[in-house]
Amino acid sequence: QVQMTESGGGLVQAGGSLRLSCAASGRAFVTYSMGWFRQAPGKERDFVGAVTMSGRNTYYADSVKGRFTISRDNVKNTVYLQMNTMKPEDTAVYYCAAGRTYCTGVGCYGEPLNYYYWGQGTQVTVSS
Repeated sequence: QVQMTESGGGLVQAGGSLRLSCAASGRAFVTYSMGWFRQAPGKERDFVGAVTMSGRNTYYADSVKGRFTISRDNVKNTVYLQMNTMKPEDTAVYYCAAGRTYCTGVGCYGEPLNYYYWGQGTQVTVSS
């Protein structure tokens, strides 16, 4: 089992940056793909980005492509989400998730059902 704790959320002005971290427990971290999802009030949970086990490949939702960067450190058991040029529509609770995917592409890595373990979420608010 993998337990994850997100941190780094907060309030930022539009155009600003935040870096989220997700620290995972357990020695199996390197065997999981890691994803970030977000959920705004009254909306469904949406895919933000994902990184493969090795960290070599990343996938992003169109809404964040070019602004957000996901990375991982398999020594520190941590995955990061660097968010730049933030917009008010980025306001949401952000969740990290660990899973195993047996397919490729953003459609695969963006599917919440492929993720087994979820963090508790961290609030990100972008003011206009």
